[in-house]
Amino acid sequence: MFHTLAVPVIAAPMAGGASTPELVAAVSDAGGFGFLAAGYITVEQLAEKIAQTSQLTSKPFGVNLFVPGTRPTADISSYVDRVKACAAKIGVVPGEPRWDDDNYAAKLELVLALRVPVVSFTFGLPDADDVQRLKATGTTIVVTVTTPSEARQAQQIGADVLCVQGSDAGGHRGTFTDDGISPGGGELYGTLAAVRLVKSTVDLPVIAAGGLINGADVAAVLAAGAVAAQFGTAFLGCPEAGTAVAQREALAEGARRTALTRAFSGRPARGLVNRFLIEQGPYAPAAYPNVHHLTKPVRATGELEVMSLWAGTTYPLATAEPAGDIVRRLHDELTDVVNSLAERFKRS
Repeated sequence: MFHTLAVPVIAAPMAGGASTPELVAAVSDAGGFGFLAAGYITVEQLAEKIAQTSQLTSKPFGVNLFVPGTRPTADISSYVDRVKACAAKIGVVPGEPRWDDDNYAAKLELVLALRVPVVSFTFGLPDADDVQRLKATGTTIVVTVTTPSEARQAQQIGADVLCVQGSDAGGHRGTFTDDGISPGGGELYGTLAAVRLVKSTVDLPVIAAGGLINGADVAAVLAAGAVAAQFGTAFLGCPEAGTAVAQREALAEGARRTALTRAFSGRPARGLVNRFLIEQGPYAPAAYPNVHHLTKPVRATGELEVMSLWAGTTYPLATAEPAGDIVRRLHDELTDVVNSLAERFKRS
């Protein structure tokens, strides 16, 4: 499927509100491919978003599911106390630090029933039997991986395509397991390095993701062996995106550095550095989604210094254009790069 895109550009699934039906439809209509994010919403909300997207575009689009992990065993009581103290200062009550599976089974049954053309999985591997059930309906299976080892595991359960996520990516790391020690939950590879390593390990098409922002980046990952480039941060400033106002302003300002942190969710994720990240990050346990539920009311205040401001490392280069214009610009930039290189290295 991704080999035949008019523009080899994919809009990443961004859970938490950024990925909207309008954004997905605009990207798909412009010749790219858009993903809806199923994370953090109910089954009913997901069904509504799929229906809305289908009304907005006749082009295919995908849905991304969070694979539930095991219940964390870390003692988070001291972190609960820290978040309570922070929340009290801004007049809110923290959430209950509970574990849940994000209604995974029900969401899986929904995408099966609706025969969604492409279903991607993040944070782990779907069951091999579920993969076969999806394939039987004609669905293409994409698994997000961050290492060659994860790529091998994904190939073994029947993945059709791999989304290879480099360490420059904004938002959550797609690692299958979090070591609880290193900033990224495990070994970090840059996007090009990750693509090359995975391509040398498995014989599957790969989508490159992480820190990509312009057409030259698309050319680079295609040259490294990817079939398409996935963009998340590049679309956060679009009018179609559901990005919070405070985050839009911080992204447009472009003055903050990014860092990996477990502060907001208990799982490594890259975002703009703010007060909450600095003060709480060093103490955050590897306890997802418990920490996510704990900090949710704090983040929901919309106050810049306590929000999770997910963004990739190249975010200062992002623009606030309509999504379709971004896709068309990326295509033009890619074409210019390819033509320039062809001219430079053509045989005399």
